[in-house]
Amino acid sequence: MSFRDQIRKGSTETLLLMLLRDEPMYGYQISQELARRSDGYFETKEGLLYPTLHRMQKEGLINSEWRQPDGSRRRKYYTLTRLGREQLKEQKEEWQLFMTQLQKLLETN
Repeated sequence: MSFRDQIRKGSTETLLLMLLRDEPMYGYQISQELARRSDGYFETKEGLLYPTLHRMQKEGLINSEWRQPDGSRRRKYYTLTRLGREQLKEQKEEWQLFMTQLQKLLETN
């Protein structure tokens, strides 16, 4: 696995929590929105997205429900739980600290 893939994999949960904080979304919508907001940098493949969503649901970070909006096909929508919001806050703080410390080290000669 490339270094870039490792970084993206390590940030997937936080990114999904951030997206679901704004509104309920279904899987394909999540992957498209993530790619759009990151200018294509975070392209999430199904093999990573759905297992992560299922794990997060088991951990109580998200809920899901089937919906069939306006005659289109049924889709499973994911929503953030209270625990998921708390987890997002903690993860954002940790990522900010991590990035600050990493930037310090990268700037030293």
